Parts: sequence; C-alpha cells; structure tokens
Amino acid sequence: QLHLVESGGGPVQAGGSLRLSCAASEGTFDGYAMGWFRPAPGKERESVATFTVTGENPYYSEYVKGRFTASKDSTKNTMVLQMNELKPEDTALYLCAAKRKFGSARYEPGDYWGLGKQVTVSS
Repeated sequence: QLHLVESGGGPVQAGGSLRLSCAASEGTFDGYAMGWFRPAPGKERESVATFTVTGENPYYSEYVKGRFTASKDSTKNTMVLQMNELKPEDTALYLCAAKRKFGSARYEPGDYWGLGKQVTVSS
C-alpha cells in the first residue's frame, strides 16, 4: 500500500515559480516509476516529469523541458517538481503518481495516485 500526499502549488503570475512536493505517508517508492502528471487537452492526462523504476534522471514533457526540474529522494520517499517560467497553459491539477510501468499516463492496476495540487497561472 502506498499513500501519496502532494503539497505546494497555488496561484502565480506568468513568469513566476512554484514548487510541488510529493511524499509517501505510507509505503515506499521502491519498485515504482514515479512521476508528475496533469490533465491535457484531447487526452486524459499527460506526463510532466517521470522517472523509470530504477532511474534517477527524469524524462520531461516537451512542454516543460527547460522550465521544470524534477528530483526524487528514494531514501526519504519524496519527490519535488520545481516549476519556473510558468505560463498560463501550465494551469492544471498536478498529480503525483507511483506507477508499476514507466511510460503511461493512464490509470492502471497497481498504480497509486495522489489527490493533486492545483497550479493556476494568470497572465
């Protein structure tokens, strides 16, 4: 069992920065591909920054690469998403997830998801 809790986010003006954190209040990240996701037009959700099960280097969406930085501390079971140069199109509910398989943004058996934190970027 894994219980993920996100914190951070909120309102910000375009060009500003926000930080999201994800912590496991129960369970560990071991064996999971951790990642940040958000809803996307035309699809259920998209990956923002994701890690493979054993990897420490994140893969970024083309829409956030160069602006967002994700990090993970598997010893503390925490993950952080630093979001800089935010744009109005980054407005979304950001979800932390522990997935059994890397590479999918869908809800799948064995995955765990947090409730999400809202990020609202005004122009």
